[in-house]
Amino acid sequence: MKYPLMRNNILREDLDAMIEHLKQDDPILTNGPNCRAFEQEWSKWLGVKYSVFVNSGASANLLSMTVLKIENPDGGEIIVPPLTWISDVSSVLQCGFTPVFVDVDPDTLGMTTEGILNAITDKTRGVFLSHIQGFNALTDELLDELKKRNIPLIEDVCESHGATHNGQKCGSFGLMSNFSFYYAHHMTTIEGGMVCTNSKQVYETVRMLRSHGMVRELSDDNLKTEYKTQNPELNPDFIFAHAAYNMRNNELGGILGRKQLTKLDENVKLRNDNHHRFLSKLDSSKYVTSFKLLGASNYAFNLILRNKDDDLVNRLMDTMRKEGIEFRRGSAGGGNQLRQPYLRGVVPEGHYKNYPNTDHIHFYGFYIGNFPSMTFDEIDEITDILNKV
Repeated sequence: MKYPLMRNNILREDLDAMIEHLKQDDPILTNGPNCRAFEQEWSKWLGVKYSVFVNSGASANLLSMTVLKIENPDGGEIIVPPLTWISDVSSVLQCGFTPVFVDVDPDTLGMTTEGILNAITDKTRGVFLSHIQGFNALTDELLDELKKRNIPLIEDVCESHGATHNGQKCGSFGLMSNFSFYYAHHMTTIEGGMVCTNSKQVYETVRMLRSHGMVRELSDDNLKTEYKTQNPELNPDFIFAHAAYNMRNNELGGILGRKQLTKLDENVKLRNDNHHRFLSKLDSSKYVTSFKLLGASNYAFNLILRNKDDDLVNRLMDTMRKEGIEFRRGSAGGGNQLRQPYLRGVVPEGHYKNYPNTDHIHFYGFYIGNFPSMTFDEIDEITDILNKV
């Protein structure tokens, strides 16, 4: 593929660091000191108190919803976007909540503040806000209203490392936030994710949930003692407070994460420079170029037709295939989640029709690769091809 979605972002120095670790006579391979150091360094970078390193962004999503489930055993509603990765919606369902969908703003690809506020009911137990492909989906009005109404905000920042709102990093505003370190994202641990919070209670719960619900995973000795005192008949090393999961990462992931983090800010800058170049060269009479770029941390070039045009979209796909431009139709997560078979029977038939902005992106939207090693010459070549369709 001449213009791929991603080129390898793992450098020789990253590999060397992992190899040096493996050269030890008896290296620690499971979750250990490098994982804990990565969590601390990530927390400092993000500007939060606590982070928990896990095996994927999808796991981070499920852990966040599980925390809400523990707090709300009778269920309730979670507001979630129809344009997102499946794990946002599936984690809501798996934890017994009812997803309530809100259409997206074409300029940010995130849920509209007006739509979120209109969707809140007395059954709302949280807002699961996705920062799609590097765009900031927060507004001051949303943050103020959620605080006023005491509704938890969970931020999915899996595609938006380094995005900001009012100069503060996205992922540091909500009760919890989730990140992915999948191979193609802003930085990688190959597979991996992070749950972040400023709540000590949430942090301790997530630490247990990540590792089978085991009490020994707690960092708070007083809490450990409390569980041991309440359960004297149990082996103190094997007290399970929750019916939970194994979502731990490993030392090689921690080593790679620490190395990648040192390059993250520079890679964000390069991605954003590329994105500005791409939009400046793109034909705005054919394609949407009005995205809100303030605070963005671009993940991929969004290519969305300004108008519905089936002939143009088919010619565009044929041209991109012919010219070796790798693409994904429907933008984030393959488009409108409400059209997916797993939601049949969960939402009314034809429910997707109520979300026209998301549905437009489903049929007339794409994303194509943006990565730090991409050159302006390559971007100019791509936009020249796209503009001639």
